[in-house]
Amino acid sequence: MIEIKQVDVNSRKEVNQFVDLHYRLYNGCPQWVPPFKNDIKLMMDPKKHPYYEHSVADFFVALQDGEVVGRIAAMENLPFNKYHQSKKAQFYLFDCVDDQEVADALFSLTFAWAKSRGLTEVLGPKGFGPLDGYGIQVEGFEHRQMMNMMNYNYPYYPVLFEKAGFAKVNEFVSCYINPQNFSLPDKVRAIATRVKEIGNLSVKQFKNKKDLINWGLKIGETYNNTFVNNWEYYPLTEREIKLVVDNIMLLADPKLMKILTRNDDVVGFLLVFPDISAAMQRHNGNLTPWALVDLMLEVKRTGWISLNGVGMLPEYQGRGGNALMYYEIEKTLKESKIANAEQTQMADTAVQVRKDMETLGAKIYKRHRIYGIKL
Repeated sequence: MIEIKQVDVNSRKEVNQFVDLHYRLYNGCPQWVPPFKNDIKLMMDPKKHPYYEHSVADFFVALQDGEVVGRIAAMENLPFNKYHQSKKAQFYLFDCVDDQEVADALFSLTFAWAKSRGLTEVLGPKGFGPLDGYGIQVEGFEHRQMMNMMNYNYPYYPVLFEKAGFAKVNEFVSCYINPQNFSLPDKVRAIATRVKEIGNLSVKQFKNKKDLINWGLKIGETYNNTFVNNWEYYPLTEREIKLVVDNIMLLADPKLMKILTRNDDVVGFLLVFPDISAAMQRHNGNLTPWALVDLMLEVKRTGWISLNGVGMLPEYQGRGGNALMYYEIEKTLKESKIANAEQTQMADTAVQVRKDMETLGAKIYKRHRIYGIKL
């Protein structure tokens, strides 16, 4: 018999049971990169995570013979619903054994939770902020997860969702890039050169971490304002922007980061991260002092980088800014002398950007799907 139980987020034991299921299910999976346990616990802490300044979330586990066999977070993001004029619940942190009965029990509970709040649709996975990976993986299971920027799951997850009545709402793709094969057409390069000569837009690179941190708040504000037309967007609070910036700075290599400016205002950004997945796998979600040292060493050892934060304010996208951005991507890829790159988490709705990147040599090799259901 399956029992669904709400997690008491003030109970260390119950929080640990919720968190630990993920590590137990994926133990030994070579493609899975364990998230930091403290990051998941932060999501569950209403006193510390900025999400709870405006919205609500409850956490549930499925028990079978006293053992945790599934979990889910049910959420209502109030600013998201206000901005999009919708009545949607969302869910995140779904994990489950390969058992439709367990999945159905978790989903049924989430549907009832949403209805009790007057909501008319459930969608997800969609997390507590813009850095939480969207969707479940439906393609590219043979490839290793890019840190915790996107989720990894077993191939049976989409089956569980679809048998429960969910249907596709949106998708996010990740592209593999061979830096040596990434090449701009001469026309695009000429436009980018002309934009730089005119001087309307400038490219800033960073001397060191301190220099990058000094620009952090401006980068965060521009990040928030860049994706206003995106499906997943909602206006972030100051504390949410700070959380995004703090996470970016943790892994940032100043040599790989660039921003586009106009009159000292940030109008675009190219956020490139060294892939520390191998080190994260070695420490299995535990952030010890030795783990921190190993993570920093992995920054120098890795053969991969991730482009996960490439954007420009909408008002600058048709003024040569896109060409300049692509020019800087090519330059970064060549100068980094890295063997492999991934463009992580690109929305299915960004049709032109996807087309441009594929033309330049990027190849879609992973796909994550947001599912939804009407209540």
